[in-house]
Amino acid sequence: MSDKNREGKRTARERMAAEREKQKTAEKRRRTLIVGASVVCVLGLAAVIGVVAANSGGDDESKASGPVVAPSGAQGKDGLAIPVGEEDAKATLTVWEDFRCPACKAFEQTYSSTLNELTEAGKLKVEYHLVTLIDGGLGGSGSLSAANAAACAQDAGKFTAYHDVLFENQPMESDDAFSSDDKLFDLASKVDGLDTPEFRTCVEDGTHDSWVVKSNEAFQKGGFSGTPTVLFEGQNIYQDRSMTPEKLKQMVEEANES
Repeated sequence: MSDKNREGKRTARERMAAEREKQKTAEKRRRTLIVGASVVCVLGLAAVIGVVAANSGGDDESKASGPVVAPSGAQGKDGLAIPVGEEDAKATLTVWEDFRCPACKAFEQTYSSTLNELTEAGKLKVEYHLVTLIDGGLGGSGSLSAANAAACAQDAGKFTAYHDVLFENQPMESDDAFSSDDKLFDLASKVDGLDTPEFRTCVEDGTHDSWVVKSNEAFQKGGFSGTPTVLFEGQNIYQDRSMTPEKLKQMVEEANES
């Protein structure tokens, strides 16, 4: 065999080996992307939307021109937190939620009974922050309207009950049903004493719209990746896959023993 033929065969083998390596690398990258996508789905689709929405700003900016009216009893930096529980509770949970967010509903379905038990026992204070990521990601105004209505319920001293009703009756993520005042009034009728003329006026006027927009801006500036973001004494426990209601309850109990 001539040197020229040997060189040609060697070059061909090298090309084939390089192509096989290229295919292996591509397949490895494809598997990594599939696994990564699965993890994101487990964490909740709203987290993906949140990343996009955090850069888009949505239509809420036009709502920020009015005065910022915080709901009754709002606390925290700039008065952006709605507190539930005793003020002197030894443990604090900070929750950032969007009423259109399916992952937030899943969190509430799993943890709400435990949170209600701990807050009623005076062992835990929950600070709720309301955001509008789904409006920015999918369009519409349901996140904003529901958050404003929840703030109106806070004015009436019925935030917790209405908050729970909103999540229990959450529409499909792509359905902007919460943008309808009639829908919000219908759900308010499920909470004793909430559906009053004062509540309806607050909802219709968007009394707390600018406050909700400011809360959403604070969420974006906080660098959080999506909703729900759940912080126990500053630590994001929603990202902890080993977290359960029982484990959270134990953490709260330990905080109360110290």
